[in-house]
Amino acid sequence: MSEFDVIVVGGGNAALCAALSARESGASVVALERAPEDEAGGNSRFTAGAIRTVYNGLDDILELMPDLSEEERTNTDFGSYTEEQFFDDMGRVTDYRADPDLTEILIKQSFATLKWLQGKGLRFMPLYAKQAFKVDGRFKFWGGLTVEAWGGGPGLVEGLTTACRREGVEIRYGARVLSLIVDDDGVHGVRLRQDGKTSELTAKAVILACGGFEANGEMRTRYLGPGWELAPVRGTRFNTGDGIRMAMDAGASPAGNWSGCHAVAWDRNAPEFGDLAVGDGFQKHSYPFGLIINADGRRFVDEGADFRNYTYAKYGREILNQPRQFAYQLFDQKVAHLLRDEYRIRQVTKAQSDTLEGLVAQMEGVDAEQFVQTIGEYNAAVRTDIAFDPTVKDGRRTEGLAVDKTNWANTIDEPPFMAFGVTCGITFTFGGVRIDNETRVIDTDGVAIPGLYAAGELVGGLFYFNYPGGTGLMSGAVFGRVAGRTASNGGE
Repeated sequence: MSEFDVIVVGGGNAALCAALSARESGASVVALERAPEDEAGGNSRFTAGAIRTVYNGLDDILELMPDLSEEERTNTDFGSYTEEQFFDDMGRVTDYRADPDLTEILIKQSFATLKWLQGKGLRFMPLYAKQAFKVDGRFKFWGGLTVEAWGGGPGLVEGLTTACRREGVEIRYGARVLSLIVDDDGVHGVRLRQDGKTSELTAKAVILACGGFEANGEMRTRYLGPGWELAPVRGTRFNTGDGIRMAMDAGASPAGNWSGCHAVAWDRNAPEFGDLAVGDGFQKHSYPFGLIINADGRRFVDEGADFRNYTYAKYGREILNQPRQFAYQLFDQKVAHLLRDEYRIRQVTKAQSDTLEGLVAQMEGVDAEQFVQTIGEYNAAVRTDIAFDPTVKDGRRTEGLAVDKTNWANTIDEPPFMAFGVTCGITFTFGGVRIDNETRVIDTDGVAIPGLYAAGELVGGLFYFNYPGGTGLMSGAVFGRVAGRTASNGGE
């Protein structure tokens, strides 16, 4: 006889949503979190808590955030983010490779899933600090990303954990799942190690929601390519691909962009793995309003190609491809007020000077002569006759450069100048296992493996090359909810 109806492997957003959903359907549920309790929560705990969802205007925002003050309602232009816009963004940034069925589920169930979480006690708030600028006295949201979990990633994990405990989900910490118990009839449980002892735990269904392989340098190098072992990990040190490996050992079909990942500009001197005391503060995401310069003193990407939401997850790879795997983000005082809070933390690699020559002298490893020449050529190419507007793609561009900047191009000429050293920080990997629309894991013959389900980072097929900001947490919540419901109902 099974000890539980459902075993959930993992302890982050996707796992805890799956556990809550299975429990809601009447199943007895245990969640096995590899990390000790003080490091629990997977990558979810390291995020800012931004969640991309469909909303059709202020009324939908007020449904999610009923405690917004009258002043916030009056002084904020929330706009809207329709299903059509979400579909367009998913298609455009993944080069139209995203699985159409999974994408439809993600988008069409996004708002309802947040309402479901709200019913579990989760709270949400506007993402003012990172996604809104003041225009004519009112905050204006841009880029389709408006909602964050109260308390960011740590608040999200805390809220989900509280809900799980309240509803009778057992959570075991320091419990590393080693393999699945599987035979010709499907999956019947897991083998795990806890407190130095190996044991077996049986269940009618197992949901894998324990992350990708971003914290495994060997797997990164094997699948992403040479040099990726050098990238610091933005989040948890426990996402080493265990769930993917054990699913494939049981016959699961690999799916998705195995050579792709979410990787961003990350402080050059950040530690090997994420630091919960700093959280996502090592990220540096205001680059659309400045320039990115490599060790050769040259620009190498169009910093203003699109809103940050749609370029940041792929530009980390571009930085890793530069000489010595670093770059500097450069700003002058015209845009200093637009820089996000992460530029003001104590643990920052920063240079500042009243002259460009004095600045580059502090930018370790950068060709000084070429740097000054690059800025001069850039300044001369800026279309200063076009108005600057940070809330829209303003078309203020350069003309005639080898790499033109297509929006938000301001001259760099108002001191003091600031430069921030960055490298590539890896967030999560895009390759994973194949699932169907009910999150059943599919084997290499195209058949569902009885008793095995998956959600979160280790699902392949959604993200290719890039992703729209805030979609990871939304995906984990949507497919975690589906997985819990399906697993508790015997796969139906």
